[in-house]
Amino acid sequence: MSKVLVVGGGAAGMMAAIAAADNGHKVTLLEKNEKLGKKLFITGKGRCNVTNAADMEVLFDNVCTNEKFLYSAFYQFDNRAVMAFVEKAGCPLKIERGDRVFPVSDHSSDVIAAFQRELKKRNVEILLNTEVKQLLFEELSEDCIDGKENIKEKKKKQTSRVVGVELAKEKALMADSVILCTGGISYPSTGSTGDGHRFAANCGHKIVECKPALVPLETVEKWCGDLMGLSLRNVDLQMYNGKKELYHGFGEMLFTHFGVSGPLVLSASSFYGKAKKDKGEVMLYIDLKPALDLEQLDKRLLRDFEEHKNKQFKNALNGLFPNKLIPVMIELSGIDPDKKINEITKEERRSFAMLIKSLPLRVSGTRPFAEAIITQGGVSVKDVNPSTMESKKVKGLYFAGELLDLDAMTGGFNLQIAWSTGYLAGSSIE
Repeated sequence: MSKVLVVGGGAAGMMAAIAAADNGHKVTLLEKNEKLGKKLFITGKGRCNVTNAADMEVLFDNVCTNEKFLYSAFYQFDNRAVMAFVEKAGCPLKIERGDRVFPVSDHSSDVIAAFQRELKKRNVEILLNTEVKQLLFEELSEDCIDGKENIKEKKKKQTSRVVGVELAKEKALMADSVILCTGGISYPSTGSTGDGHRFAANCGHKIVECKPALVPLETVEKWCGDLMGLSLRNVDLQMYNGKKELYHGFGEMLFTHFGVSGPLVLSASSFYGKAKKDKGEVMLYIDLKPALDLEQLDKRLLRDFEEHKNKQFKNALNGLFPNKLIPVMIELSGIDPDKKINEITKEERRSFAMLIKSLPLRVSGTRPFAEAIITQGGVSVKDVNPSTMESKKVKGLYFAGELLDLDAMTGGFNLQIAWSTGYLAGSSIE
C-alpha cells in the first residue's frame, strides 16, 4: 500500500482521492480552505451542473481546448459513470434542457455531501485549512532513467521523483505519489489562486498562458450600458476575428453596464481568448430576428410600415423590439426618429433590416478572473501522459482538473473534465 497525497479538495481532487483509495492506496486529501468543494458549491448558480448526459461525440464537440488529450479520461470514466457514482452515493439526479444534469434537490451541497460520504467510507484522511507551499522531489539515479540513452533522449524521460509536499511552517508530508488538483485562477475567492501552476513550473512544466473563459465580454460601444438588464432570448450570435468566424450560436444573452453577458456570450468568450488580435478587431454580430431571412424580414418591415404609415419612425417599432432597445436601434439606423414612416425610402428600410440581422459590437476585452467561470490555459498537456495523467517530467506526480490546459463550454462539460481526469489520475497510481 503506497501513500498518496491529493492537493486540492474540489471536484477533481475528491474524485482522485476516491479512485486512489479504491486502488488500494492510503490517501490524504489536503485542502487549504475550511471545507471541501468550495467552488463546486457555487457552480450552476448553486445548483451544481454535475455533468452533461449527451452522447460521447457531443462531449468531445464541447471541449474547446485539447479535446484529443481527453480520450482516455472520458472513455475510462464517462458521463454515465459519473451519474451512476453520484446517485449510488445517495444524491438523485435529473436531466434538464440541453442534457444538463443536476441534483433533484437543486442543491450543490448535496453533491458535495455525497462525495464526503464516499471519502469517509474509504478512510481518506482529510486535512482542511492545510496549505501546500511547494512540492518536494528528488533526482532519479542514472539506473532509473537508463544510462544507455543519449542526452537528447534522456531529457524526454522523468529525471526526478516527487516525494511529498512542504506545508506552512516548513512541515513536510512525505508520499509515494502526489496528485495536483488545485484548480485554475477563476473565482480566486474560492482558493483558486494559481498555486498548482507555480508548483508545476518549479519542476519544469510549461504553463500555457492563463486567460479568463466563460466570462462576460466588455465592448467599445457605450450604449450597452443604456440597455443594462435587458435580456434577449432566441437570438443568433456570431463572433469574428477579422474575416475569420470564431463562434456561432443561438440562445440567450444579456446587456450589462460594461458590455454583454448571458449563456451565448459566455460560450463565445472561450473563443475570444484564442483570437489573434493582429488579424483585426474581434466583432460580435447579433441577429435579432434569426427566424427570418433578410428578404422575409424586409417584407415584415414593409407590412409593419404600411400599417403605421402615418406614424413617426420612433413610434412605429413597438412590435419589433423590447421598448428599451428601440432608442438604440433608431440611433444606429441613422433614420430621423421624427420621419414619417411613409417617407422612409426603400434603401433606408433595407439598411434597417440589415442592422436588425447583424447588430454589431466591438469587443474590447473580457471581465477579470474574479467573474470567470473557468480558466483557459494551465499546465501544458504535452508534459502529461494522457493515459495516466502522470507528469512526463516528474515520476509519481499527477495532474487533474482545471489546473491543466483543458476547457469546455457551459453545460456540465467542465465538471466532466474534472471527474474524468481526477478518476484517471487516482486509478493510475500503482
